Amino acid sequence: MNRLIDFFLNTILIEYDNKNSKRILLVIGAMFFTFNIVEAQEEVVADEMEDAFQPISIGGHLKNMHTWHGFVVHPGAVLATNIEYNSKNKKFTFGFWGGASFSTVDVKNINTGENESAYYKEVSIYTKYRFSDKFFIEAVSHNNYTGVEERGDKLEYWSYDKTQGYNFVDFNFGYNLTPNTLLYFATIIGGGSGDYEVQDNGDLKNSWTHYFEVSSKVWKNQNASLSLFAGGAWSFITDKTFYTEGAGNIINVGATYNKQFSVFKHNIPVDVTLMWNPEQEKTVIQLDVTLF
Repeated sequence: MNRLIDFFLNTILIEYDNKNSKRILLVIGAMFFTFNIVEAQEEVVADEMEDAFQPISIGGHLKNMHTWHGFVVHPGAVLATNIEYNSKNKKFTFGFWGGASFSTVDVKNINTGENESAYYKEVSIYTKYRFSDKFFIEAVSHNNYTGVEERGDKLEYWSYDKTQGYNFVDFNFGYNLTPNTLLYFATIIGGGSGDYEVQDNGDLKNSWTHYFEVSSKVWKNQNASLSLFAGGAWSFITDKTFYTEGAGNIINVGATYNKQFSVFKHNIPVDVTLMWNPEQEKTVIQLDVTLF
């Protein structure tokens, strides 16, 4: 911009004489005015881009049940929310995910032997780093403390005692083989939340369970899509895994249909997932409505 101003000034000064001084001064003034407007507009655009960056985001989902890796975590209606931070370059994410149910499940009190009603409660922590559009790593601390106090245990949110059965960490890798196909590999660290095998001498041997899933979007149009997925679990350390009672097995097979519904000029994504766990001989349909 400054070089452009110097060019115009030099051109005008060559033409300068007393007779036309007033006219030239008016032209110079008009030029400075124009250049200042352009610079001001550029600064406004830069400021608008800076203001457009939103590091904190929130989300809310309403579900008829909550499933995860072939498990039915809670069989009743759940409200799930999250709050997360995303870096400006969109590579780093850190957030909290939580869920609470509208219905209860029965848990057995270890002191009285009686069944107690407990609502589903979870507050998990997650972080992700995207090396590229294809590859990311992720770590999740799962903290599902449903029924802990109802069964007679002491609630300790930051405790990762493997025998407590509600806190564990997994470390995951994701790779987009194609824009529509994701390979996902997860490993439960240590023996958290019962991921261990009891030895003959009573020792607890950590399983370090692995989970691998392939999901692929096989059809889509302007406002809907269909994805297929299949996942299995195994351990190189023990026969028992976190997901299975015996050796490794296919535990999560199904399809997800996504459709965008327009409600009061807002798009509401809705997912319907048909899930089958061959080992548990369990089949369910999960409805997931994205509220915001």
